[in-house]
Amino acid sequence: MADDRMTAHTADAQSIAQKCAYYMYERDEASQTLGIRIQTVSPGKCIVSMEVRQDMVNGLHTCHGGVVFSLADTAFAFACNSHNEATVAGSCTIDFILPVYVGDHLTASAETISQSTRIGTYLVKVTNQTDQLVAWFRGYAVRINRPVLPQE
Repeated sequence: MADDRMTAHTADAQSIAQKCAYYMYERDEASQTLGIRIQTVSPGKCIVSMEVRQDMVNGLHTCHGGVVFSLADTAFAFACNSHNEATVAGSCTIDFILPVYVGDHLTASAETISQSTRIGTYLVKVTNQTDQLVAWFRGYAVRINRPVLPQE
């Protein structure tokens, strides 16, 4: 019986995480415009990806750092809101490791490092199509005392 309850709880948490991510994504015009797509989401984790387009490069013909940041920030947002507790960024930093070019396929994988009742720390790894690390992003999230999903 305990295993059945644990399986049901895990399934409920997974369902909530997916509902929260897709609810937010439907309203996230910035991520949609950038071509960011959700690959997987689970409680406290999210993987998103995108293709780097010509309109995303800077004057040095590499991907604009703000675009890479936006991809990582999107994974962070879906991961930290996956428990149906609305959460906003309190602080974020990014370290750029390798340049990114037009045509690169980027993947951002976010996961919870720590979570208290109000503050969470998340780490996001951004890689390219050959699984090379291109950036590390660290985000601190603050819960704002309301649910993500509308009350029914």
